[in-house]
Amino acid sequence: MPAREEMLDRAWTALAAGAIGDALGMPTQLLTPAEIAARYGFVDSFVTPSEDHPVSRGLAAGTVTDDTEQTLLLARLLLASPEHFDHAGWVRALVEWERDVKARGSYDLLGPSTKRALDVINAGATPAEAGRFGTTNGAAMRIAPVGILMPQTPLEALVDKVAETCLATHNTPSAIAGASAVAAAISQGIAGGDWPAARARALDAATLGAAHGHADDGPELRERIAEALRLVKGKNTAEAAHVIANEIGTGVATKESVPAAFAVVEVAGGDPWQAAVLAANLGGDTDTIGAIAAGMAGACTGSAALPEDRLEALHGFDIAEAKALAGELIRARLVVANGREVA
Repeated sequence: MPAREEMLDRAWTALAAGAIGDALGMPTQLLTPAEIAARYGFVDSFVTPSEDHPVSRGLAAGTVTDDTEQTLLLARLLLASPEHFDHAGWVRALVEWERDVKARGSYDLLGPSTKRALDVINAGATPAEAGRFGTTNGAAMRIAPVGILMPQTPLEALVDKVAETCLATHNTPSAIAGASAVAAAISQGIAGGDWPAARARALDAATLGAAHGHADDGPELRERIAEALRLVKGKNTAEAAHVIANEIGTGVATKESVPAAFAVVEVAGGDPWQAAVLAANLGGDTDTIGAIAAGMAGACTGSAALPEDRLEALHGFDIAEAKALAGELIRARLVVANGREVA
């Protein structure tokens, strides 16, 4: 096990890198690669969204979106309910979050699976039933805190915790497998693993995650991730970007965006900033793919790989709060690992 200071650094970096990937992809989300190039050129810095952007208009360059805000929201809920995940509290938190972002005038609201699930719960359904149709990437985009909290072994316990947090909104094999893969990659990074080790752990977690949830007709996530990694092997960045956009897919479905994020980290050589840049120019769900990819890469590198000027240019990301949450999650992780209170 690495020193506690190194674990904390990697945990903090997973959250910060995820925020950077999110913010870099904020103005390009939902656009095609051609539209991105026409509006902004090649995106390798924070840019202001175009005035007619469907969801990002009016935001300042470097602003984080729902990906980062819900990640930090989940971190708080995990810390508040350490024994058994508070599903009712999670539903309330998501409803309150959307109410807040609406009051701020944001157009980037709850994703389709989460919104559908909350509507069903408000109509009287149980959390276990509400998430049975959730196959989009909302679970994977915000799962980093589970990867920080849960030790990489036993993997079954990590996947069980992922499935628990997915119950109310994304209770399907594809969504849980995708979120499990992301959480396992981050957990392996926190434990001192490099990207190849994290990638291998993620594939095993995807297999375990697929055994949870209500059956869906989605593809096997482990195979989708493995195929995405194979498709980009040996390709330069431009070739790989074309493959990711046109063969793997960059839509909101877990079966596209999670494999795409793994391919992005692979092409970026495990570098979180390069992963964020690649994701921002892909088209599609760029902010979510960037948040997932950069977060996984950041957990495997630590803060030395983060451009400090980019971090300081973020809007809507409280660095002190994120560091405090990372510290509490690491403290809780050590309690889980050791089975006793840690000083």
